[in-house]
Amino acid sequence: MRTRTARAETIVHCPFTATQPEPALAVHPITLRWDHYTRALARGLMSVCWAFAIEAHSPIPTYAAPQADAPANEELELLKEEETVSIATRHEQPISQAPSNVYVITDEDIRHSGATDIPTILRRVPGLDVMQVTGADFNVSARGDNQLFANKILVMVDGRSIYIDGQGLVFWKSLPVTLPEIKRIEVLKGPASVVYGFNAFDGVINIITKSAQEMKGTTLQFGGGELGTISSAAVQAGSAGKLDYRLSIGHDQNQQWRNNDALAFRSNKFNAQTQYNFSGDAILRVAGGFIDTNRFDGPVSNVQIPHSQFNQGYSDVHYQYRNLSLRGWWQGNDIPVESSTHPLLAPFVRQTNATGGSNVSFTTNTYNIEAQHSLDFGPANRLSYGVNYRYNSVDGAAVSELGREDRLGFHLQDEWKILSSLTLVAGVRYDLHTRINGTWSPRVALIYNLTPEHTFRVSGSVAYRPPTLFESNLDLRILPTVPPLFAPIPLFGSQRLNPEQIISYEAGYQGWWLKHRLRTRLDLFFNHLSDLINFQTIGATRTLVNGGEADIYGTEAGFEFLATRWLSGFANVSYQKIGQTFTGVSRRGGPDWKANVGLRGDWDNGLNGEIAVHYVAGATYPLIELFTALAPVLPAPISPNIDSYTLLNLRGGYRFWHEKAEVAIAVYNALNDRHKEHPLGDTLGSRVMGWLTLRY
Repeated sequence: MRTRTARAETIVHCPFTATQPEPALAVHPITLRWDHYTRALARGLMSVCWAFAIEAHSPIPTYAAPQADAPANEELELLKEEETVSIATRHEQPISQAPSNVYVITDEDIRHSGATDIPTILRRVPGLDVMQVTGADFNVSARGDNQLFANKILVMVDGRSIYIDGQGLVFWKSLPVTLPEIKRIEVLKGPASVVYGFNAFDGVINIITKSAQEMKGTTLQFGGGELGTISSAAVQAGSAGKLDYRLSIGHDQNQQWRNNDALAFRSNKFNAQTQYNFSGDAILRVAGGFIDTNRFDGPVSNVQIPHSQFNQGYSDVHYQYRNLSLRGWWQGNDIPVESSTHPLLAPFVRQTNATGGSNVSFTTNTYNIEAQHSLDFGPANRLSYGVNYRYNSVDGAAVSELGREDRLGFHLQDEWKILSSLTLVAGVRYDLHTRINGTWSPRVALIYNLTPEHTFRVSGSVAYRPPTLFESNLDLRILPTVPPLFAPIPLFGSQRLNPEQIISYEAGYQGWWLKHRLRTRLDLFFNHLSDLINFQTIGATRTLVNGGEADIYGTEAGFEFLATRWLSGFANVSYQKIGQTFTGVSRRGGPDWKANVGLRGDWDNGLNGEIAVHYVAGATYPLIELFTALAPVLPAPISPNIDSYTLLNLRGGYRFWHEKAEVAIAVYNALNDRHKEHPLGDTLGSRVMGWLTLRY
């Protein structure tokens, strides 16, 4: 939430471009000097922050305002605005009227977090599961359904899917957007296939960027810190007549948690967006870009921690005229992968392609066209309908053949205001797929406004995730490095897989109190999962099959407040419980309890700061049977259990030069609570970052 007097925030950092020489690897002595300089910078900036903190609590000379205006101005400054969102129905509406559970992260939340990546920012969302496995690899899902290779949440940038259909992955550190460009992140928890089709299973995350007019001028951002961490971006935006444009470049890198002298992640990106504003309400937006990630530590699976790269190109054309939207986009991914077995298993086994080699690279291509239109039948009824077609292909050393698939979907949704206080939202989508039977994805929601400030919602929905081309055509081997241990184990996909299904029921409440200075939220959910896809040993072969069921239920509660015009905060807690018939590595795992608390100060003298605490309870995650079978000879025992952990993240900053510049210091895991977030993941520690932001 934001105040009505909130100032526009922009983050700026000095960019690294794709043409710049690559930074030296961490083994170079410059890494040690960098950490030394970072700590020195941290001490210096902290001294500045303390000095301004003292000043912030000292009398500040101001010009006296007329006495009659003071109370009115104070009231305006202490009002919170309700967010408008588009993720639940694909058109703008107040968040309290959305037919699904929606949470918003603003550009101010991103700036004050001091985070270098989106998953770290998402930790504050109640009910969202964030798991960091390495310095590059994150898994994000919702409501107890997280796992390695998490594949059940749809991720978009400005409404365009960046979920890799061919493999069911999101490379969270390599998103086609820089942090300064982000206007807000809308998070929908629960199924949303009714308007988005396949893969909107556990939820949807839409990253919405700022327009060229909102970013007009030059924005630069540079962040650097421990573990050789660099996060940088440059954005240039402007207009020429009816044409708006925005160009951005970014460079990011960091070392491994488990080996500070080895690189975990390094990426360069370029994005361009133009928008032509026709007379009337029509716009034509054309965008494109590429990502060159030449080092990616992961993604971690049950057997390996591969050495990967990730190269993505995309183009997007979108025409919109009032309630009509026409869009077409392409996304291509080239993902070189060198298989590398988990260090504990490496002395005994290795995972290879079908010919025994370590190359398991692959490429994917996705082409999508879609159309949507809405009709308003007076102020009380809105009918939306649309269609989309998608073509996917996957090829590479990890699959048995070139895979192709076609998808065609139709959706219809009606929003009917039955009474001034009661709204019914009902919709259905029908999806066709090359290898599975057609699926129906309905959603029904009732929204009741007890008063304008207090809203109740109940809903039910169904969603599907079809088998990916990777799951259908997988062809790998697990080979013993000591031949007498066991015979080679083939890993096969299957052409006979059914789609995974989720049936979800929710009830929610949102209330405003104290003249819109306090908002409270409460949600209850029940999810039934079935036909999940995972490996099963059949004879001497491990094959992907459907099977098992799970019931996941829980609650999420929280509040956000504005105490004074310079002090705000939030707190939330979530609980989830899993009952299941899944066995082996297909079992669902995750913490029962999570809690988040944050406090933010933003003073008129330019000083600002935030404290955020994230608590995650202990959890148990399934491990592949090899760890049990080889337990007597493994160099160290490995447990499927992880302990609870607490992250204390701090950031302090100072804005100057008419609020066009800012210096800041951020500390991730300030308590240095060393922990793992998955049994096969790295042990995570603390990191200090310094930031410089400029806009002109």
